[in-house]
Amino acid sequence: MNAITKPAEGTAPGGHSYRMPLPRLRLTPDVSHGPLDGAWWPRCDALELELPALVGTLDPSIGTVTRVTVGTAAWPDAPQEVMAPGHVIEVALSDGAAKMHAITVDCGTVGRWELLVVPPDEPAGTAAPLLTAASDPENPLSAPRLLAVAESGLDGQDTWESEGGTGPR
Repeated sequence: MNAITKPAEGTAPGGHSYRMPLPRLRLTPDVSHGPLDGAWWPRCDALELELPALVGTLDPSIGTVTRVTVGTAAWPDAPQEVMAPGHVIEVALSDGAAKMHAITVDCGTVGRWELLVVPPDEPAGTAAPLLTAASDPENPLSAPRLLAVAESGLDGQDTWESEGGTGPR
């Protein structure tokens, strides 16, 4: 799936234009066969700041993002709605363990993407392999499981292969 187009743009109070940096995002190429369609590594835990940049970079051919579902544990102060370039996105909260480190992006009738959310304070040395693993179409691990493997310090290759994955390429 080629879903990244360009940085989000907007107008700040006072009429100044700005361009948000590209989000740290890796998506599964074409069609995913696993529980995840990629990963997103936000820069902070303020969903109202991070979500417009994420949505603004997605290819318009995937449709308009109408709703996202996030875990209350990761986003306890998430607003019910977020303004994105040209529209409002409904934000639904979930208490489920599977949503603890994931975001579901709904594009109306066009599709739905499940992304691992790498915690903003995760070191780059840990975040980069997580972005790669979650975007691998052969990845068999859920978002909480991928993070657990990374945090445990276990050899990711052994865990990946023991759970059916092909390992990092």
